[in-house]
Amino acid sequence: MFKTVFSGGLLLVAIGLFYACKPSKTVAANDNFLEKLMQANPDDFAAVLANRDSMRVQIVYTRIDRDKQNRPHFTDYFFNTNPGVYFYPASTVKMPVAFLAMEKANKLGIPLNATMITEKGQEGLSAVYNDPTTPDGRPTLAHYVKKIFLVSDNDANNRLYEFLGQQYLHDQLKAKGYPDAEIIRRLAIAMPESLHRITNPVRFLDTAGKTVYEQPLQNSNLVYRQRHDFLGKGYLNDENKLVNEPMDFSRKNNIYLYDLHKILRSVMFPQAVSEKERFNFKAEDYKFLYQYMSQFPAETTYPEYDSAHFYDAYCKFLLFGTKKNEKLPKHIRSFNKVGWSYGFLTDVAYIVDFEKKVEFMLSATIYCNSDGILNDDKYDYETVGLPFMEKLGQAIYAYEIKRKRKQQPDLSAFRVNYDQ
Repeated sequence: MFKTVFSGGLLLVAIGLFYACKPSKTVAANDNFLEKLMQANPDDFAAVLANRDSMRVQIVYTRIDRDKQNRPHFTDYFFNTNPGVYFYPASTVKMPVAFLAMEKANKLGIPLNATMITEKGQEGLSAVYNDPTTPDGRPTLAHYVKKIFLVSDNDANNRLYEFLGQQYLHDQLKAKGYPDAEIIRRLAIAMPESLHRITNPVRFLDTAGKTVYEQPLQNSNLVYRQRHDFLGKGYLNDENKLVNEPMDFSRKNNIYLYDLHKILRSVMFPQAVSEKERFNFKAEDYKFLYQYMSQFPAETTYPEYDSAHFYDAYCKFLLFGTKKNEKLPKHIRSFNKVGWSYGFLTDVAYIVDFEKKVEFMLSATIYCNSDGILNDDKYDYETVGLPFMEKLGQAIYAYEIKRKRKQQPDLSAFRVNYDQ
């Protein structure tokens, strides 16, 4: 267990999020809270405890306690976390991509609702001139971010990747304290490694059609870290033939679970981190993010999602993972980002129950691939991964409801009107 504490005087900003305070401090201590919690529920977690390493399970849980000024104090608990053990982050990398794209736009003075035109810079890449899922057909950075958090849209992520580029992503994450993060590829699109280094020309237009910012084609010379990340006992290659050797992930995206956890905390609780770790957001940016990070697909009009496919729990694994045919309670909200690919299932979340005044952070990943074959789309998400995520969230939630708090949290900063 690590205990995270920060203190300082209250400094009100537009939405009451920030405090003038010292950066968080982390103190190491010995505690097996998460292990004991799972041991107390053997029907749900015996297999995970027995196979923690082969399933590459990692968990980070943050207990949040408020003082009389409503300042949050954090206690972080860890289970089986090891930066040296690779997990494929899949769509969770869209979270820092979205945050950095919004921050970059703010730094450049680009309105988030400016028209974003992506040109085709090279064969193998593609252009975007319109977006039929917006009310007026204009592609915008804000709408891409919205789709990323509502349904984990891959194309939306890839368009923001164009705006950022490999080198910028690396440099900005390193500056914020995540030097080992490598977001070096687009998602769910087949192309040579060399093309991932190239990002298309991008320009932004105001409401009158005037260019407010233009970025030429970029070709990254980023030097990748030397990694040796191999998984599985075999995989299907591009010709759909079985290769009987581990699959090489050394040139795929990489970010530690605890780094994702801290990135989310820096947005939900910007006052808890040092100034350099925060994202350059305006008050309305936080409100925008809090809405779409927690909103269900059926609660939005643009895009209009088919609720049969994009059900409430579609991107809410922790606490609700298996509930495909149920409407989720609206007083419980998960501000989160999920990812699933190559057998890895991951959720990074801040969860709030506004009725019971409960809040906590929980991040978890599990490898659900019992046959050891990768790229065959035969994974154990439904039978292993989602039930684990749901039961883990429920176990923490049950603990949080029962535990005594000296101060009830004021959670009004996270309340959202989803009808707007």
